[in-house]
Amino acid sequence: MTNVYIDSRRDGYSPSQCHDTMTVGELIDILSQYDEDQPVYIRNDNGYTYGSVQMDSVTEGEEDEDE
Repeated sequence: MTNVYIDSRRDGYSPSQCHDTMTVGELIDILSQYDEDQPVYIRNDNGYTYGSVQMDSVTEGEEDEDE
């Protein structure tokens, strides 16, 4: 079985410094193309390091004004 990788990007120090990002709907659409049992990993620094995605990895919140 192959893995699914999401390549990370460091675009800024706060969400407001990041340019275009995909929506939840777009992410669901992309992930729906894969087998539901395929593992998903975050790939950092062109594959130098990797991270796992856990249930508690996904959170909702608003950007702090101080950031």
